[in-house]
Amino acid sequence: MTTAETSATFGGSHRFSDRVVVVTGAGSGIGWQMARRFREEGAHVIAGDLDPAHVPDGVEGVALDVTDSDAVEALIARAIARHGRIDVLCNNAGVGSTRDVLDCTLQEWEQVFAVNVTGVFLGVKHALPHMLAAGRGAIVNTASVAGLVGLRDRAAYCASKGAVIALTKQVAVQWAASGVRCNCICPGTVDSPWVQRLLDGSEDPQAARAALVARQPAGRLGRPEEVAEAALYLASDAAAFVTGTEFTIDGGLTAA
Repeated sequence: MTTAETSATFGGSHRFSDRVVVVTGAGSGIGWQMARRFREEGAHVIAGDLDPAHVPDGVEGVALDVTDSDAVEALIARAIARHGRIDVLCNNAGVGSTRDVLDCTLQEWEQVFAVNVTGVFLGVKHALPHMLAAGRGAIVNTASVAGLVGLRDRAAYCASKGAVIALTKQVAVQWAASGVRCNCICPGTVDSPWVQRLLDGSEDPQAARAALVARQPAGRLGRPEEVAEAALYLASDAAAFVTGTEFTIDGGLTAA
């Protein structure tokens, strides 16, 4: 689906006019679409990524390693300095792992947790005080169906995304009465650059893609823009009574 087709499908209501949104992992895939859609809806978007040159047009790109506490704190401080507040935080940066417990090295395990879990923790830790001071804010964490069900050859990835879901619920309960909401999205297999790299590295990319498609009852992979749209809903005023939930977008995978 092209950008023009996506805009025509989802429309543009400017739900986030003049709001300040921070998105991590915005250089490609789901994060890129999040940053683009928030910008289309009128937000001031600050996008952190290891390679900020590839963030969407009209979005402020910032070099960011989400495992670096000082760097995450500086990103949030930049948003506050430029715009005076932060309304939405999307902790989207993440990495994958395709090994079982026996094959996964300690180094790989620790790296997956550093990005997928510690990165979320640091984003919340540094943004939350500003949201609490303002008496409002929305946090959207990118988890995965891998945090809800066991997937073969995904030991570190499943464990890390399960941790993101649990942290999301804890944060939501802790500050539910303070005007700050925290939710997570749980995509199934999405046709993203990371998945494409995974397929390209397989012995038979065509067969590997067919296997990924087959495990989702909808009969196709998800699209990054579909996941991004869920993030916009959870961050919007329309979801004012939604907190502590995992929003599953998986073509029926976890229902099968």
